[in-house]
Amino acid sequence: MTRIYVDATALVALGQVGELELLDAFDGEIVVPDAVAAEVTTEPPRTNLDRFVDEKPVVTGPVETDWTEQARSVLGAEEPTSDVRVIEGVLDATDGDDEANDDPAVGVVSEDRRLRTVAEGFGATVTGAFGVVVRAAADDKYLSTTQAKRIVRRIDSHGLHLTGELREQAVGATE
Repeated sequence: MTRIYVDATALVALGQVGELELLDAFDGEIVVPDAVAAEVTTEPPRTNLDRFVDEKPVVTGPVETDWTEQARSVLGAEEPTSDVRVIEGVLDATDGDDEANDDPAVGVVSEDRRLRTVAEGFGATVTGAFGVVVRAAADDKYLSTTQAKRIVRRIDSHGLHLTGELREQAVGATE
């Protein structure tokens, strides 16, 4: 089963507007490592994350694999940070995957460009908060295009800004 690691940046973006449940649009296990959850300290994202973890089948806990040192080295981290834990999960999921598989066994949801680049380099599928909304709108018959546009605008108004191409994909051409 595919594991989707969600970084604190995406949890804050979606949690700020109360839309963490959009992560349900992914086929796979949503993973929020303890180190990631600990970084979500602002409100309302913290409360929304706690509620989401309590109500949904989210995998939580420590991420401790044989890949800690390699993840630290790649990221140049002295300690096992939340980013290290996410990359560690990616390395663990992609190790020895000799099958010709177009669908990676791991995904990462993050707004952190560096984390996304490293994860993608190791074979993960990556996206951000806006990608989550687009995915939910495309896959969920209960989330209308109008609702998705409102969510994108709310996220956008809280400091995350879309590129022109992604904004057009998410909300359509400028009205």
